[in-house]
Amino acid sequence: MLLAAALLTTAPCVAAGAGGDVAAELLRTRLEARRAPCAPVLLAPLAAVEAALPAPQRIAWRKVAPRTLPAEGFAIRRIGDTLVITAQGTRGLVYGAGWYLRTGKRPLRYDSAPARQMRLTQIGYRAKNNSYDAWTLAMFRRRIEDFALWGASGVQVIAPVSDDDATSPLFPAPPLETLRGIGEITHRLGLDFALYYPNLHDYATQTERDQEVERFRTLLGQLPKVDALYVPGGDPGHAAPANLFPLVAEEAAALRTSNPAATVWISTQGFDAAGLDAFYAQLARRPRWLSGIFAGPQTRDPVAVQRRHLPAGYRLLLYPDIAHTMHAQVPVDRWSPAFALTEGREPINPRPRAMAVLFRHLDPGSSGFVTYSEGVNDDVNQFLWFRMGWDPRVTPEAFAREYADSFIGDAGAANALFALEGNWSGDPATNTGIDATLAMIDGLTPAPWTDWRIDALRYRAVYDAIVRHRLIAARAREAAALAVPDAAAARVQLAEPDPAPVPALRTRLFALAERLWQGARLQLSVKRYGAANVERGANLDRVDVDLNDRVWIERQLATRAPAQLADHARIREGALYDDLGDPWNAPHLVRGSRVGADPLRFHGAVEGIADRTPEDGWRMAWISYAESLYDAPLRLHYTGLDPRRRYRLIATYAGEDYWLPMRLVANGRIELHPPLNRSSNPMTVELEIPQAATRRGTLDLAWTRPAGMGGSGRGHQVAETWLIPEPLSGERRK
Repeated sequence: MLLAAALLTTAPCVAAGAGGDVAAELLRTRLEARRAPCAPVLLAPLAAVEAALPAPQRIAWRKVAPRTLPAEGFAIRRIGDTLVITAQGTRGLVYGAGWYLRTGKRPLRYDSAPARQMRLTQIGYRAKNNSYDAWTLAMFRRRIEDFALWGASGVQVIAPVSDDDATSPLFPAPPLETLRGIGEITHRLGLDFALYYPNLHDYATQTERDQEVERFRTLLGQLPKVDALYVPGGDPGHAAPANLFPLVAEEAAALRTSNPAATVWISTQGFDAAGLDAFYAQLARRPRWLSGIFAGPQTRDPVAVQRRHLPAGYRLLLYPDIAHTMHAQVPVDRWSPAFALTEGREPINPRPRAMAVLFRHLDPGSSGFVTYSEGVNDDVNQFLWFRMGWDPRVTPEAFAREYADSFIGDAGAANALFALEGNWSGDPATNTGIDATLAMIDGLTPAPWTDWRIDALRYRAVYDAIVRHRLIAARAREAAALAVPDAAAARVQLAEPDPAPVPALRTRLFALAERLWQGARLQLSVKRYGAANVERGANLDRVDVDLNDRVWIERQLATRAPAQLADHARIREGALYDDLGDPWNAPHLVRGSRVGADPLRFHGAVEGIADRTPEDGWRMAWISYAESLYDAPLRLHYTGLDPRRRYRLIATYAGEDYWLPMRLVANGRIELHPPLNRSSNPMTVELEIPQAATRRGTLDLAWTRPAGMGGSGRGHQVAETWLIPEPLSGERRK
C-alpha cells in the first residue's frame, strides 16, 4: 500500500543534493498533501550523493553506490535510516520519486530503467478537447507532474494551427502563452517537449513549401526548445509523399538550427494504397533527416506491415488512440448500441484489459509511443501505457492496484476499474453486474487528498446503471405498445415514464457532471459546459435519448394497427433476420478474427452507430450497423437452407452520412449487385438470390467497398438483413 507502515517519522524528511531540488520538492509536496508519515529520503544525481550525506554515512555509500546509471534509470540504496534515490539527472530522480510514492518501499537496493525509450502523451489545447481547452497552467503543471512521476519521457502538444478552430471560448489564456507554459513545465521536470505539426496544404510548389517553412520557423521562435517534431501524413493533412517529404526535410533543418539533437517523425496516416507505396518509396531513399515513423489511427497498413517497410536504422513509434470507443482505431468489441447511443464515442473509459492487449499487440519492435488522448476521459488508459512502457511485464491487475492507491486511496478502486470495463460486456438489460459495479464504487472510501478521479468512476458507474434500467423500461414499453389493440392504447404505453431508480440516478449524474467540471473541466455537456459537440464527450446531453422505436411507431400508428408493427423480424414469413449493429441479434454475421489477435479489427466486423437518434424517426436497428475496414469484406454466413427453395434478400443500408459504393457478392463469385451508392439514408435493397447460390444449403454474402482506399477505412455499412424463403409450388405465401 502507498507509503507503508515502514515509513516512520512525521518530521520533514525529503532532502536534496546538488541538482536534486526539483524532484525533492515534488516528492515533498506530494507527501505533505497526503499527510503521510515518512522516513528520511535523499534525492541527488549520482555525482552529488556523497557530498549530500552526513559524513558517517559516506563510507557505507561508497560500498553500494552504482558505478553507472542508464540515461533514464534510477537507483535506490538504503544507507542507515536514509533512503537514497539517485539518477543521472532530474528526469531519473523524478522517476525514482514516483516509484517511491507508488510503492512506499524502502529496500536496501533497487535499480530500474524503462524498457521503451519514448513514452509520451499528446496534449491538445484546442476547442475539440473534452477538458484541456479550459485548463490553466497550474492544472497542466499538476497533470504533467503526474505523467512524470509515472514514467513519461515527455509530452507532445498540438500546434495552434491544425484542423480545429483557432480559439475556444473556454481558453483561460491564448494558445501560445499556454503552450509556452507547458513547455517550461515539461523542461523543468527534465522531460522532452514535442510538437505535433500538421501540414495542411498540397505543397506542390516551392512557394507553398517556403511559406509553410516560414510559418513553422515563426512558431518555433515563440516556443521553448522543441525536442521532437511529429508530422502526420493525414488526419489532418493530405499532401502526397512526394511533396510532404521535401517539406518536412526543410522543417527538420529549421528545427535543428536551434536544437541539433531534435528528432523528426512522419506518420503513415490517411494514405490510400498508392499513397502508402509512395510513402515507402520515400523511406527507401533513406532520408538522413528522418528519425523514424509513427503508426496511428486512419492507417490502412497494420503496424507489422509498416515495420517491414522501415529500413534499418529508423525507429518506429506507436500513436495509439486511447480516447475513443467507436468510429476509432480500437473500438469496444460488441458494444451495445444503447451505450453507443448514450455514452458515445468519448466517454470516461477505463479499459485496463483491452489496453494491455493493445499494448502487447503493437509493442514488439517499437521504440515506444505517443498516446493519442483527448483529455481526462482516458486517464486510466493513459497511466497504464506509461507503466507498460516502463515495464511491459506489468499486469493490468498490478497497475490497477498502483492506480487505486496513488489516485483514490482505497485499494478497492482497483477492482472498480475492471468492473467498469465489464459493464460494457453483453446486453446492458441482462448485465446485472452493472448494478453491482455501482454498489462497489459507492462503497469506496476515498482518501481526503483524492481528486476528480473518484468522481469520474462514480459518473461512469451511475451512467451505466441509468442505461441499463432505461433500456429495460424502454423495451417493456415498446412490447406493451405493440400488444394492445389500438393506436391510442399504444401511445399511452409508449408515454410511460422511466421507473425507479432512474430519476434518482439521473439527479446524481448531473451533480457528478458539475463536480467533474469544477475539478477537471471535463465538458460533459454542450449547453452547460461548452463542449465542442456531443461526440466530444458531452454525453450528459444524451442521457434522456430514446432507447426504443417510440417516434417511428407513433408515426406508423397514423395508418397501421399495433399488431401490424409487431413482427419487424418477419418471423411469420420464416425470415432469417439480422440486426447487424446489435451484437446479440446478428446470428449470421461473421465476426472474423479474435479481438485479442486483432484489436484494431483489420480482419473482423465492427459495430457502430449513425449520427442520428430515435427522436429523428429512425428505428434503433437503422441507427446501429456493422461494417468492416478498408478492403476486408463484411460477411454473413447461412447454413441449413432448403436447396429446393428460392430466397429473397432484403437489406437496410444505413449508417453515417459518410459512405462509399458497396458491391455485394454471393459465395465469392455471384455478383448480386455492382458497386452501389446509397441514394438515401436509410435505403432498402431487395434482391432475388439465384437458386444456384443456395443449392448446397449454405450461403455466403460479402459486401466490399472500392479497393485500395485510405482514410478511416469505414464507409460500407449495413444495418439489417432478412433472408426470406419463397413458397414452394403449391404453398401459400405466409
